[in-house]
Amino acid sequence: MECVLRQVSVLVKARRDSFKSPKPDAVRVLVFDVLTEVNHRDGYSNLLLPSALAASTLDARDKGFATELLYGAIRMQGRHDYILGQVFDRPIAELDAGIVDICRLGVHQLFEMRVATHAAVSATVELARKAIGESKASYVNAILRKVSAQDLSYWLAPAQEITDDISRLSIIHSHPEWIVSAYFDLLKNIGKVEAELIANNTPAQPTLVSWPGLSTQEDLIALGGVATPFSPYGAKVDSPPASIDLIRHRLAGVQDEGSQLVAHIFSLAAHGSERILDLCAGPGGKAALLSSIARESGRVFIANEVSEARAALVKKVVKGAQVWVGDGRKVAEHGESFDAVLVDAPCTGLGALRRRPEVRWRRTLQDLRELTELQSELADGALSVLNPGGIFGYATCSPHYAETSAQVKALLKKHPELEQVDVTSYLPENLHGATRDGALSLWASVHNTDSMYLALFRKRMD
Repeated sequence: MECVLRQVSVLVKARRDSFKSPKPDAVRVLVFDVLTEVNHRDGYSNLLLPSALAASTLDARDKGFATELLYGAIRMQGRHDYILGQVFDRPIAELDAGIVDICRLGVHQLFEMRVATHAAVSATVELARKAIGESKASYVNAILRKVSAQDLSYWLAPAQEITDDISRLSIIHSHPEWIVSAYFDLLKNIGKVEAELIANNTPAQPTLVSWPGLSTQEDLIALGGVATPFSPYGAKVDSPPASIDLIRHRLAGVQDEGSQLVAHIFSLAAHGSERILDLCAGPGGKAALLSSIARESGRVFIANEVSEARAALVKKVVKGAQVWVGDGRKVAEHGESFDAVLVDAPCTGLGALRRRPEVRWRRTLQDLRELTELQSELADGALSVLNPGGIFGYATCSPHYAETSAQVKALLKKHPELEQVDVTSYLPENLHGATRDGALSLWASVHNTDSMYLALFRKRMD
C-alpha cells in the first residue's frame, strides 16, 4: 500500500510540475509586445522600442539584446518566413499571428544571434506559454525543434538554387522582390545590388548632429564620438543617445549623416538667401539643422508641416523659428515668398531601411504611385512661393528612380522656369561616387549613410 501511495505521489508531482506557471524572461516579453505593435498595429519600431526600454528596468546588456532581437527579426522576417514555410503544416497566412511572430523570434535567435540552441528554443517556448497559451506553445516547441535540427545553409539551400537573381536575392537577403528589382534598375550590377541589400541588414551606428550656435562637432567628439567623414556637424557614438546631456537638453540631435549632408548642401546652395522655407519639416531633423544655420547668419527660417503632432516636435528643435501647420501644396495661401525652399518629400523610405526595418514590408508599388503624385504636387507648391533667382531643393530618403531622377525630368519639363544646379561643387572633397545626373545620390553600401537623394534647381529671373 505504501508503495502505491508513493507512486501516486510521484505522478501527482510530475503532473503539477508539468503545469508550472510559465516564466519567460522580461526582455523577450518586451520584444514580443513591441513586435506585435509593429506587425499588427502599424507601429514604428524606432519609436516604440526606445520608449519601451526607457520604461523598463532592464540592464544595459538586456537592452542591447532586445534591440538586436527586435530590429533583426523585423529585417530578416522574409527569410525567416521562408524557413518556417518549409516546416509549418499550413500557409503562414492561415496560422495564428502570435505563433508566427514568436517563431520568427525563435528562428532569429537560432541563426542570427549568439544564443545557444537549447536556450533559443526553451526561452522562446516559455514566451509562447505566457503570451499565447500552452497548446500553441507546444506547436511552437515542435516547430523550433525541427528548425534547430538543421543549420541555416540547409534551409536556404533551395533558395540558392533559384536562377532568377531577383527572386534569389529577395529570399537570401530578406527584401521584397520589387525593392530588389528597383535597386537593380539603378545599379545595373548584381554585385552592387547585393552589397546594398547587405548594408540594409547591417545595424547602423547611432549618429549625432551638432546644431550651430548650440553645439559643435568638437563637443560631440569630446563625448567620445568619432567625427563623421563627410558632414561637418556629426559624430558617431556607441552610447545610447538618450543618455547624452546635449541630446536630452536639445542642444544637439540624432540624425543620419546622409540627412545631415542634404541639409548642409542645401544650405550652401542657399547661402545668399534671406528667407528660407522647409516645406515638409516632418519630425524636424533637417529643420533643426537648417534653422540653426539660418539663425547664426541672421536669416529668416520657416518650417511647414501638415501634421499638428509632428509640427509640435518641430517647434521643440527650431528654437523660436516660425512653424506653420498646413498642406504644403497650399502654402501660397500664406501670401509669403522665399529665396530658398526645400521639399524633403514624403517617400517610400527605401533609403533608410537600416534604421526603419519594417518599411520594407509595408510599402508597395501602389504606395509608390500615390507618393510620386504627392511629390510632384508638393514641388508645385514650393515653386509657387519661390522668388525668381531662388533655390529649390528636392530631397527624398529613397533612391528609387520614380521618386528621384524621373521626378527631376518631370519637373524640368513641367516648369521651364527651372534650371538644374549641379551639386558637385557643394560636395565635400572626400565624398566620391555620390552623384547621379548632377544630383546627390548616396548609397548605404558605399557611403555608410542612408541612401539620400537631393536635386537642386534655380528659378530663372526672366
